[in-house]
Amino acid sequence: MAYPALLVGVTDCQNLDQQLGSAYELTHIATIDNIHEKTMDYSVVVINAVSLGMGLAIQSCELLKQHAKYQDSSVIVLASRDELADRMDALAAGFDDFICHDSMWELKARLDRVVFNKLANVQLKTQLQQANEMAFIAMSDTSDLGVNVQFLLDCNTCNNLDELGMRLFQALQSYGLNCSLQMRSTHGVKNMEANGMAKAMESVLLEQCQNQGRYVDFGHRSIMNYESVSLLVKNMPIHDEKKYGAIKDNVFSLLQGTHARVVALDNQKNLELEGSLVKQMTQKMNQLMKHVDDSYQEVMRQIVDVVETMAEGMDNSVHFLGLDESQEMAIQKIMETGILDTNKIFNSGMTLDRELKDFLTLVEESFNQKKIDASLLNKLVERIPTEN
Repeated sequence: MAYPALLVGVTDCQNLDQQLGSAYELTHIATIDNIHEKTMDYSVVVINAVSLGMGLAIQSCELLKQHAKYQDSSVIVLASRDELADRMDALAAGFDDFICHDSMWELKARLDRVVFNKLANVQLKTQLQQANEMAFIAMSDTSDLGVNVQFLLDCNTCNNLDELGMRLFQALQSYGLNCSLQMRSTHGVKNMEANGMAKAMESVLLEQCQNQGRYVDFGHRSIMNYESVSLLVKNMPIHDEKKYGAIKDNVFSLLQGTHARVVALDNQKNLELEGSLVKQMTQKMNQLMKHVDDSYQEVMRQIVDVVETMAEGMDNSVHFLGLDESQEMAIQKIMETGILDTNKIFNSGMTLDRELKDFLTLVEESFNQKKIDASLLNKLVERIPTEN
């Protein structure tokens, strides 16, 4: 299936035809003034700001969005430079994506992503309409505080960022907000829309604005930042001052709760990694200990054999040395003492070896369990010697 695409102000049409291939059915017009001549419904519209200029491109997008038949079309701007101010102006004008001219190689992938997002949003809009009708009845008597409290309770059961993001979007639906979300974990960054997917333009904008203060307001859009969480609200009620302030206060408390859970998930992941590391180190130590144990026992056996052979040789030779009885007894006593001392050292080494093996076995048993038993951990701590 080829998606109909409209190219506005694009001069290198032949190159785009080759790049996009059969995935899109392309139509070219010089300016948006000729839009009334077109009867086809376009899935995506590409406006070239390199040839038209960013000002005219933004004006073209605004004019395009005024046509009812293009309100659901995806609109992409081709820009000559990557500037934060241009991105914010483009988003405020209604563009769905922002592509620099030197990144044209990824145009098809970006077009595909925007189209798929639109399709997902159409499905989501239908689902939300049905859900809102049911939610209106169920939550008609629920206050904003109740929504936030319920979210704070629910988010503590989330086991990953995807689940946490969807919980947050559920709470934001109660305020009727259209949002893009970014959560920054120590193990990765998660960008989300309400449909579970991510938009490249919003993702880049949230990343660039994360250190611009708690609130970044432009037009009827606001970016709200709190530590590891940034939220782009695209439909702030700028003409209702009271509601505008209430939304900022309530949404900010949601972001605080989201950040707390992100930190908790990070700590949980770190503990799991630490446990896995200890488990692997214990297994490696057991392997090394087995090797050392085998080598140690073999060496000690050889030492005992040498001492016993030496004692037997001395015992057989002492009669031919011309020693008197007391001298023979003295030498025999020395040899017996040497054998006994060697056996004591051997047995002492075996005892230390068994204690270490028992300790490592207990460590391995502790971390092999899905949930670590506190009593086993206490036993491990008790067996670790402390310095006096």
